[in-house]
Amino acid sequence: MNQNNHGTQKNQAILDEFIDRIWLEEGLARNTLDSYRQDLSQFAIWLEKDASKDLLQAEQFDIQRYLAFKFPISKPRSVSRLIASLRRLYRFSLRENRIAIDPTLQIESPKLPRSLPKSLSEDDVVALLNAPNLNDPIGLRDRAMLEILYASGLRVSELVELKVTEVSLSEGVVRVTGKGSKTRLVPMGEVAVDWISRYLNEARLSILEKRLSDSLFVTQRGGSMTRQAFWYLIKRYALLAGIHKPMSPHVLRHAFATHLLNHGADLRVVQMLLGHSDISTTQIYTHVARERLKQLHTAHHPRG
Repeated sequence: MNQNNHGTQKNQAILDEFIDRIWLEEGLARNTLDSYRQDLSQFAIWLEKDASKDLLQAEQFDIQRYLAFKFPISKPRSVSRLIASLRRLYRFSLRENRIAIDPTLQIESPKLPRSLPKSLSEDDVVALLNAPNLNDPIGLRDRAMLEILYASGLRVSELVELKVTEVSLSEGVVRVTGKGSKTRLVPMGEVAVDWISRYLNEARLSILEKRLSDSLFVTQRGGSMTRQAFWYLIKRYALLAGIHKPMSPHVLRHAFATHLLNHGADLRVVQMLLGHSDISTTQIYTHVARERLKQLHTAHHPRG
């Protein structure tokens, strides 16, 4: 076996152990784990080719050179994610006594501009919710999906993966499995409950055509809706509603959070409803709400 193959296999073993361990310890989502693996695999390939080292032999100088190589061809957010991946790996390796010094200790992340999430006005949301054709079972399904998405602030993956058994119409709550397989109970509100009830009574069986499925929202093929299909639907309904802002399922989730805060909801409550593990992730919505409050003040206060 040549030295390059040996280095590649060693790096693979290092990454496998690291990914398996953080999955077991923290239950991170598959997308997060895949991002770690992608970032670290690319660094391992570069390190082996450029410095003939494996991952556990990397020094601060190697990481600085790699970042200098990546920075001109990467977005600041991608570089920030890369540094976070490297930090996780080397802190884990230090804890396991695989290395004596953490080479990322003096590495700083780039300052990222705070990007405010795009949101919809309450009038926009009403227009969007009214867009599906209610004379068609598919339109009734889509209205129910839009209503629960706005009422509960679900991620699109959480929405399309809902099972019939996870919705309690009598209690008005939905049990959601979010990132890292964490479950939470989220209230739906009376309006969303009414639309889900109507969809179940008037449309779901018609769409299934005697096929069986445990998915709440089904397609004419008898399976559950995909994220991509719902992404397409919400864009189409936005055009029908005359909404020309950039549109995605996540925009409706942003609207849910922003409108709650605009109407006086507590930030911690919004954090729990969204399923954010860290309140700093939720705090960005306070900036959106604050901008709206400034606009209202300017428009209506005598000294605005």
